[in-house]
Amino acid sequence: MVYLDHAATTPVLPAVVEAVAEAMAVGGNPSSVHSAGRAARSRIEEARELLAALLDAHPSEVLFTSGGTESDNLAVTGLFQARHRADPARREILLSGAEHHAVLDAADHLAATGAARIRRLPVDRNGRVTRDAFADAAAERPDRIALASVMWANNETGAVSDIAALSAIAGAAGFPLHTDAVQAVGTLDVDFARSSAAALSIAGHKLGGPGGTGLLLLRRDAALVPLQHGGGQERGLRSGTLNVAGAVGLAVAVEEAVTRRAVRAAEYARLGRRLIDGVRAIVPDAELTGSDPADQAQLPGVVHLRFPGCESETLLMLLDAAGVECSAGSACTAGVTRASHVLLAIGLDEPAARSSLRFSLGHTSSDADIDAVTAVIGEVVRRAKDANAKRTNARAQHVSPLLTGSPR
Repeated sequence: MVYLDHAATTPVLPAVVEAVAEAMAVGGNPSSVHSAGRAARSRIEEARELLAALLDAHPSEVLFTSGGTESDNLAVTGLFQARHRADPARREILLSGAEHHAVLDAADHLAATGAARIRRLPVDRNGRVTRDAFADAAAERPDRIALASVMWANNETGAVSDIAALSAIAGAAGFPLHTDAVQAVGTLDVDFARSSAAALSIAGHKLGGPGGTGLLLLRRDAALVPLQHGGGQERGLRSGTLNVAGAVGLAVAVEEAVTRRAVRAAEYARLGRRLIDGVRAIVPDAELTGSDPADQAQLPGVVHLRFPGCESETLLMLLDAAGVECSAGSACTAGVTRASHVLLAIGLDEPAARSSLRFSLGHTSSDADIDAVTAVIGEVVRRAKDANAKRTNARAQHVSPLLTGSPR
């Protein structure tokens, strides 16, 4: 099989497997004071210090979590509650309709309780929150805003927002900004200090790290209400016994992602360009969502294409049968047949949104993978268009017996 769904998850790196196995062989609860506990704690702190150095953060700003969803929930809910409790007038959350569901649903939950009000930020045709749009929103009732959350890089279209610029606007207006950087680390220069964001989320499995691991970078001066309570681990903000092996594996994955970032980004851009050109040479009406893979405002490893006259679900099944694995969007909404909320947010109508595929590259991707796609895409699209045309004709020809008076 050809795997081109790295934005959903990427294969675990061999170095991570080795590091995790070694760490799992060592016992001890890192909260215990005996020798085994101190040894486990030492591994946690070594991982914390390495991650801080790689991402330009202070070690105390690194909070270990179970992944991107928990990090997003902790940031959105915790930052909101802290701001709202300090000033009840601050009830508004700024976010775009193109955010990940881990952010959108956390904000929706706060709104459903009556505590929060959501203000939607417009996005451009690629799914990017622009500086002007953010500045306009921040200037309107800044004393009512509790926080903003903007993706560093969109997981479906690959569009990159200028987080440093948005954070500066938020800071000047007096509210914190959280960014979901799950897709950004590894191909973009993610520098926490330089970004000026109040909080930043990362997931291990997007980087070749172990599943169920992640972190939230939280500025030392950022007030946050914890979501879970217990032993008071992680500055009292995320209680629970720490996952030593997971933290070690995450640190190894981030180290490889950051140190090899420039080389990988260039390779992904080259392969992405080959994929676009190859598909369009065979399917001329295929449409690109997003910018060129070499564009600085685009993730080089994400190629999002629309195939007019096709249904995403049919394309996915036919490609899978032909040995190519990709996606129609976020894996977190896999199996849901409705159109992607991201694609609707950028202005696509339902048919266009339901005719899209995302090919995402990773550390195992090669020219052979691109060749495999171009070898089958023509027949796949032809069959998908035929199937869609037959469905459309069948619907057009169907007449309800209740309308005609025919016997039932």
